[in-house]
Amino acid sequence: MNMTFLQEMFQSITQRDALRRRRQGDSETTDHRRLVEACQRLLESDGEASSIALASRALGMYQRLEPAERQRFFARLASDFAAEPAEIDAAYEAYREARDNASLEALFEACEPRRQELIRRLNLTSGGTAELVRMREDLLGLLREHPEFSAIDADFVHLFGSWFNRGFLMLKRIDWDTPASILEKIIRYEAVHEIRDWDDLRRRLDARDRRCFAFFHPAIGDDPLIFVEVALHKGLPARIQPILAGEDAGIDDPEIADTAAFFGISNCQTGLRGISFGNFLIKQVVQELKQELPQLKHFVTLSPVPGFAQWLAERREDESLPLALRETLAELETPEWHRDAERAERLKAVVKPLAARYLVEEKNARGLPLNAVARFHLGNGAELHRINWLGDISAKGLRQAAGLMVNYLYVLDDIERNHENYTANATVARSSEVKDLVRKARKLAKGETTK
Repeated sequence: MNMTFLQEMFQSITQRDALRRRRQGDSETTDHRRLVEACQRLLESDGEASSIALASRALGMYQRLEPAERQRFFARLASDFAAEPAEIDAAYEAYREARDNASLEALFEACEPRRQELIRRLNLTSGGTAELVRMREDLLGLLREHPEFSAIDADFVHLFGSWFNRGFLMLKRIDWDTPASILEKIIRYEAVHEIRDWDDLRRRLDARDRRCFAFFHPAIGDDPLIFVEVALHKGLPARIQPILAGEDAGIDDPEIADTAAFFGISNCQTGLRGISFGNFLIKQVVQELKQELPQLKHFVTLSPVPGFAQWLAERREDESLPLALRETLAELETPEWHRDAERAERLKAVVKPLAARYLVEEKNARGLPLNAVARFHLGNGAELHRINWLGDISAKGLRQAAGLMVNYLYVLDDIERNHENYTANATVARSSEVKDLVRKARKLAKGETTK
């Protein structure tokens, strides 16, 4: 207890000192050169108290930088805080001669960019982790025009991968009793299906047929990292609008449900992009739901298919495909086409098979499925189970996927095998229904009838 008291007192003193420094510095002109000097002093510091104060001051200076000065700061990080080639060469030569663990360790140390140690030291101050996540968010916004900053990003990813590993993550259920400050963040961060207002949020947290879980990290406080929305259902859901409208599919009691449908997974921290949480989240939520509701038999998603409409548009320009097929696809340009039953039926006969082909056979440069949502769930060990026609008839759903949605099925006994097959061979685990649709797509491409 005495040690804890001293640590808390020490932290309080350093925080007050940091606040004083930041207030004094608010009127100062801050540019990237002064920040670079502060970072150099931080790397040269030996004492813990002085390092914490220097880290706090450096982060405060970064917050006051204008966007152009932040860009110049990142340029200096890329050049001035990289590893030293001469030190690497010397360490490598020493390792070639000795071939022992000591020289190998020295080589590793020489190869590590000074930026990594700088980031570690910036993380010493209270709130440093959250500030560094925001710093990486700024960096990500610059990468397209400044690919030379990618080495800095690699350093962030390397360190964040350790700081945000599964052992530090805390799973919490989100319900109507959750503090309002967190509920406000859930509304703001929802990235799949917009939460319009508090009434909309209340429907999504209804204890009868809804569940919501989020991962938190002690260094980020009450700001969620990622959250998932779940609908309890009788049978596998095929359409998102009834779920968003609060229709409960006859579920007045959660113990009646036989299916848990994950209909929205939202990453909350842009600065943590590329740090994987979703696979841990889904698997742990499955375990939580199984413990609460042991009668649940099916764990599925109701997932969007972003990018599919664009891929279809490109097929309409592909002259190697039959003219009749391309003419049918052109009907997707007709306003309100989905409200015309006859036209919608014609499109269904070609769009669903093409969706199966897109999800199963279209690959990116690494030989993985072209669709990012498919990569996520298949990589987690799910099965591409069902393609749902007019599953999302919102303007966004029609625009990005011609109204389609997909059920990815998580079968607990098959997850590891599916994951291993996908990782080793990019094998897409799929149902017999999807296999049949792929065969139909091949016939369509040849101009053959699918009946």
